[in-house]
Amino acid sequence: MAVAGRARACASAALRALAAPRPRPPARAIHEGPDTIEELLDRHLVKKPAAVLDDDAAEAEARRRLTSSRREALGLYRDILRATRLFAWPDDRGVPWREVLRANARREFEEARGERDPEVVARLLIGGRDAVQQALDRLAEASRRAIEAEEAKRRGGA
Repeated sequence: MAVAGRARACASAALRALAAPRPRPPARAIHEGPDTIEELLDRHLVKKPAAVLDDDAAEAEARRRLTSSRREALGLYRDILRATRLFAWPDDRGVPWREVLRANARREFEEARGERDPEVVARLLIGGRDAVQQALDRLAEASRRAIEAEEAKRRGGA
């Protein structure tokens, strides 16, 4: 019984301590902050030391950037393959557009495979993303127009 009483007393003391008002931190006035944007940035941004890279470090940095670009290129290629699933109708020769688009994408990626200039790679990736987005937007717009035409036809014929 004595143990249970002590446990209750400890629990109630803990609850009182939690319920007690806590001291508030002192209020900061607006004028105590940095005076300029430069001061704000200097205060809050972490500065990297300006170290000179040796050959190994420079090669590692180049490899890291290349790996990042490679990852982006593979992601773009996968997005293209996913998007081509939506193009199921055949072209004038009877070949599905899906296959034509996939073959063109493969050819363009193979042509750009040896490119090492980061600016050119970035431009190709941005252009590829833009082209995929435009193609999907056009497909969505054409689908929307087809649905509207079908609904108008149904309303007109009913």
